[in-house]
Amino acid sequence: MADLPKIISVDDHVIEPATVWTDRLPSKYHDVAPRIVRTPVEEMTFIGGKFTAVPAAAEAPGEPVDWWFYEDLRRPLTRLDTSVGFSRDEITLKGITYDEMRQGSYLLNERLADMDTNHVEASMCYPTFPRFCGQTFSEAADKELALLCVKAYNDWMVDEWCAPSGGRLIPLIIVPLWDPVLAAAEVRRNAEKGVHAVCFSEIPSNLGLPSIHDADGHWLPFFQACNEANVTINMHIGSGSKMPSTSADAPAAVGSTLTFANCCFSMVDWLMSGHFTTFPNLKIAYAEGQVGWIPYILERADTVWEENRGWGGVADKVLEPPSELFKRHVYGCFFDDAFGLRSIADVGEDNITYETDYPHSDSTWPHSAKIAEEQTAGLTDEQRYKVIRGNAINMLHLEDFRAADAR
Repeated sequence: MADLPKIISVDDHVIEPATVWTDRLPSKYHDVAPRIVRTPVEEMTFIGGKFTAVPAAAEAPGEPVDWWFYEDLRRPLTRLDTSVGFSRDEITLKGITYDEMRQGSYLLNERLADMDTNHVEASMCYPTFPRFCGQTFSEAADKELALLCVKAYNDWMVDEWCAPSGGRLIPLIIVPLWDPVLAAAEVRRNAEKGVHAVCFSEIPSNLGLPSIHDADGHWLPFFQACNEANVTINMHIGSGSKMPSTSADAPAAVGSTLTFANCCFSMVDWLMSGHFTTFPNLKIAYAEGQVGWIPYILERADTVWEENRGWGGVADKVLEPPSELFKRHVYGCFFDDAFGLRSIADVGEDNITYETDYPHSDSTWPHSAKIAEEQTAGLTDEQRYKVIRGNAINMLHLEDFRAADAR
């Protein structure tokens, strides 16, 4: 086997610096825009997949915690947000400050140094305070302010987090989910800066938004913009604000085992939607969903398409087998999926990407190279290159990396 290729991780995360929004919004919004307030925690719970926290009075005893305040929202930074460098027993919902987290979570140079330690050449980061597809701003009362917040985040992401990194940090933007026309405009605005990745919800109906099957074509302006600008739609597990489980009283381990399920449901949504017929250049990608489940779903989807399309509502819009659409339009992502790699012929060697999930509790940092080498030991050199970096280059249009690898 050749030396392990340098990793391009398509799913990492950034903790936004405290002044992302106050540095960019008019002063009249500074009392309601996202801002950090340091105060102890009075109460914090995580029940049924829902996180609730209450700040204590400023003069209350207890350890200080950094909170995001935004309109009526109160959201603390927690150890679960940024876990790398800490033992498993220390990874809890404990509130923390910026001083207590690994500095690569939010500082550029420190992030690049941690990437070097981890054999990672490039990384694409999902947001934290806006949540995985920007739904924090979609839920806000003041949509004028929310749109400013979306644009401020994207300007910070593109111009300050990614631009000074020499191409090593790959921009991933959010959009105003409440208005698909505004979302399309934001895609195009950032595409002019060279951005080829946008966040979206795996199941938007879970957010109270129209589904991708909406009869009035609610999302078509957004999808058209992504199709025209070669912007890949990226969906992280949990981007529907509802993690899969079996019951409200099931232990968290049940949901943690089933995290792939929403990606599975979402992918079938897309394969049966007809959007890949309408938008032949459109690409979608799933983060942290693993890939071992994909072969059966494609087999079943093909059977349904062949046998049941007369009554299944897809005969006039899904014009070829879903498995063929998958090959051209869909990327999966894994960090720990030995079964998926053993099934690479059935998943598709051109459709699998890699992640390190820095700085979350599932992150393989700082051992990603060792783990990737072990996981891909059964692949050919060409397959290993595609999985570790080549497919990410295609998915995100990373032409500088493509040219460098060709040389």
